[in-house]
Amino acid sequence: VVRTPESTMSAASLSLDCIIHLFSYLEVPDLLRAAQVNKAWNEAAETTFLWRNMCLKRWAFCNISVIPGMRSWKKYYLHRSNLESKMKSGQPSVDYTCKAIRGHNGVIHEMAYLSEKEHTFATGKVKSTVCTVSSDGTVRAWNIQEGKQIWSSPQQGFPLVGIITFPAFNLAATADTEGTIKLWHGTTGEELSTFSVSSIPSCMVAYTIKNNPFLMVGTEEGSLHTLAATDLSQILYKKLFQNCGIQLSLCSPNGQWILVCPGDAAFSPKVFNTYATQPEDDDLMLSSPLPIINYCRMMCWLPAESARIAILYKNEMFHIDSFDIVIEKSKYKKKITAKQIASFTLPAQQPVTSMKGFGKQTLLIAAGPELTVYSLSGTVLMAFKDHHKTITSIWVDPFHVVTSSMDLSLRVYFWKNSKSSLLTSCYNLLGGSHRWSSGFRSVACDDVSIVGIVAGIDGKESLRAYSFHL
Repeated sequence: VVRTPESTMSAASLSLDCIIHLFSYLEVPDLLRAAQVNKAWNEAAETTFLWRNMCLKRWAFCNISVIPGMRSWKKYYLHRSNLESKMKSGQPSVDYTCKAIRGHNGVIHEMAYLSEKEHTFATGKVKSTVCTVSSDGTVRAWNIQEGKQIWSSPQQGFPLVGIITFPAFNLAATADTEGTIKLWHGTTGEELSTFSVSSIPSCMVAYTIKNNPFLMVGTEEGSLHTLAATDLSQILYKKLFQNCGIQLSLCSPNGQWILVCPGDAAFSPKVFNTYATQPEDDDLMLSSPLPIINYCRMMCWLPAESARIAILYKNEMFHIDSFDIVIEKSKYKKKITAKQIASFTLPAQQPVTSMKGFGKQTLLIAAGPELTVYSLSGTVLMAFKDHHKTITSIWVDPFHVVTSSMDLSLRVYFWKNSKSSLLTSCYNLLGGSHRWSSGFRSVACDDVSIVGIVAGIDGKESLRAYSFHL
């Protein structure tokens, strides 16, 4: 075919909108190269529309509200993708800085990020804040990038065993061994409110309804307390089980359900509706007992489904049953129903130490030093033996997985993409010397850092923080 000048459209004759449309099919390296061709292409390649779409395609949640302007989405993309590549690479000193953070004089029972997960990548500045509670009776806040303490509470009368943070509200709530719940200001460490539950608290869970934060506390005597997290005023009290401790799941992805597991095999788990606040409305507040025939060991939600939960229990062997939680409507009433969608039995192995969900159909299970990826029906999708001692915890988010182990290392894995169950094993983060430490007890992450609790030989525990460079 012979093309005449009249039938051939040159690049120079394309409108800006046409160039932008064509550039929307380019990958980032090609787009950056195209920007260097001429003035028109540079203008098109710098368009907010292109970079905003690239950000939202790669990350579900992005926040550039603090930096208005044409180039902010581009800066955000380049900073965040550069940091992700360093988190995948994991070269010491080049990609991250490691700091040992000490200050507690006892066991660190729990830690939680106080800083919001979404950092201001467009500015090139990041700051991670982690709060910890300890048997030494203090709650402390730490700057992870600097490896320094921000504040510490006065020593309390009893050991602190639980902490929940509300990053959007800059608040932290703690529980001690005698049932005292306290609220702390995230910036100053000022004590704001106090509430005493009816007996020793066994667990705490946070959730938010219409931008209002709530704290649910389960006790060793089988009671549930629902508190307003801004002042610890009691919204609801309900006795669920007689003289039987309670374990609570995290809140479901749709914010509506919390699984309540009794500590006695004579009782079965129930599902609690966070939107129900009237104690007399039992049908809409609590489900019928779930068909779990033994004590519930672990539970996790599947984050890509609004209300799908997996429950691990033991009856000679370890079993995992999965349910979708729904509200069924009849002509005269509504009731909470748990519909079983899958069930399988784990092979004989070492005791399960951690279980986490990913996507709609994927479970990650740690048993001894092994990490195994299962489908909900029990198919083994992948298996890893990167540790040589027991895995103590698993952190899972849409981008990566991190395991902690008593071999004093953290192992970092990355998902192929947010919808894939394919996991790539990347590298180890070492926790120091076994002369002073016995291993990592748990791990937590945000988008720019990884933090582990290190068990000390002398009973004094510390944090090991890995902050990644922009």
